[in-house]
Amino acid sequence: MKSTQRSRILLLLACVVWLSSVGYGLSLVWGFENSPGRTGTPPANWPNNSEIERDAKLPTLVLFIHPHCPCSRATIGELAVLMTHSQGLVNAKALFVKPADFGDAWEKTDLWSSASEIPGVSVTADDQGVEARRFGSETSGQIALYSAAGQLLFSGGITGSRGHSGDNDGRTAILSLLATGKSAKTQTAVFGCPLVKETSNKESEEFCDELHGN
Repeated sequence: MKSTQRSRILLLLACVVWLSSVGYGLSLVWGFENSPGRTGTPPANWPNNSEIERDAKLPTLVLFIHPHCPCSRATIGELAVLMTHSQGLVNAKALFVKPADFGDAWEKTDLWSSASEIPGVSVTADDQGVEARRFGSETSGQIALYSAAGQLLFSGGITGSRGHSGDNDGRTAILSLLATGKSAKTQTAVFGCPLVKETSNKESEEFCDELHGN
């Protein structure tokens, strides 16, 4: 009897420890998914030294992506939804940041392919993140929307959390700006991996490296 009771107590304690560990792990993941990356500050006016072609008749949307960021799959999906509702209203550019000393095809991942398939989106590589720095972008998924006159209208992300698709303030704001010229919000958080190592924080870098399989 005593042996049976002791076994039950040990089993109960094991269950408590297991549930506590699972709960702690889930809380870490949940907390990270809802923790935005660094939101850079794009210049108020289109940078004069940028080599990206700006449309003089339509607003230009510039999106910066880390080609190996799993969080950015949702961003590409949201971009597709955005473009479906704004054909003829915006000129969209997706730039995939490519660090120095990497192979020619390093940036051409499934994210590149998915972005290339979106009507109205031009996809190019951003060698060594030169353009990302010009536009003050630090996190994969950051968008800067400029008017036809070159004035910043919106900056931020178009997902509600890391890797999650669905209605969000960023997409809503951009669609409103394109349709009416007005929006209740002109800036949102960006949920993604650091574009370059220099701007990463340790937690974000390690989490994304694990997801990348590095």
